[in-house]
Amino acid sequence: MVRALLLTLILAAAVALPASAQRDFLTADEVDQLREVQAPDDRLNLYAVFARQRVDLLGQLFAKEKTGRSLTIHDTLDQYTRIIEAIDTVVDDALARKRPVTVLPHIAKVERELLAKLEKFSAIPTADAERYRFSLDQAIESTRDSADTSEVDLTERTRQVEANEQRIEKERESMSAPEKKDEKKQAATDEKKQVAPKKRATLLKKGETVDGQPVKSDTTKPDKKDN
Repeated sequence: MVRALLLTLILAAAVALPASAQRDFLTADEVDQLREVQAPDDRLNLYAVFARQRVDLLGQLFAKEKTGRSLTIHDTLDQYTRIIEAIDTVVDDALARKRPVTVLPHIAKVERELLAKLEKFSAIPTADAERYRFSLDQAIESTRDSADTSEVDLTERTRQVEANEQRIEKERESMSAPEKKDEKKQAATDEKKQVAPKKRATLLKKGETVDGQPVKSDTTKPDKKDN
């Protein structure tokens, strides 16, 4: 009964909300649930529940062809794919921060079950398939990749995450290197200007010489004295 109510609320939100709100892949209630937990395992379990609810909703939508259902299928698939991506993000972030993650076997099992259902949906011949085909293919691919990653040895995945973090850091440093080089060059130029010798002041007029030798004069004129 509770599960049916949740699916009804998700379906109502997908249909009734404006386009800007539909781009959010979680309901307000789901966002509140995530805010109440901080441990990676707890957040992963919640995301797994949200993903299963989306697939259950898709099962209802695929059960009977109705006018306008293709848009709801498309939006639900997009929400589902972003939930799967969020699962991968939570895991990678936890490993990068050296936080414990113990539920990956369970997550992998759930993703394999959901993948099987998505592949069954893909095999159903429907008149409106072209309207959601791309989103369905993306959902299948994302689920398969996430399940494969979740089944990787945790130590190996940690090494992969660390290697990726190092690569990103090197790219960030290489992007900032030209800017730092320009700053050093400008600083060196400014320093040369500060230490450059000033020209000797002279009272000779332009063209006059001392002992037949021209004298370079400073452009600064001496202050006039009061008579």
